[in-house]
Amino acid sequence: MVPGGEQWEAKVKNVLKAELKRRGIGYKELAERLSAIGVSENEPNIRNKLARGRFTAVFMVQVMAAIGANEIRL
Repeated sequence: MVPGGEQWEAKVKNVLKAELKRRGIGYKELAERLSAIGVSENEPNIRNKLARGRFTAVFMVQVMAAIGANEIRL
């Protein structure tokens, strides 16, 4: 792991969680929205990915597209 990597994982996790909270979207609804755009993820997998803060940039962009977010606040 990259030194300080845990801080980056926490930051990314918090960015996605904040976007979901801002829109009032829970993990179940997110799974449904992802499915609607052709991405197969279930609620437990989403919860685990966000809890760890380890996921691909592709997953992050898929989530942002599914929730209708056009920008990310860092």
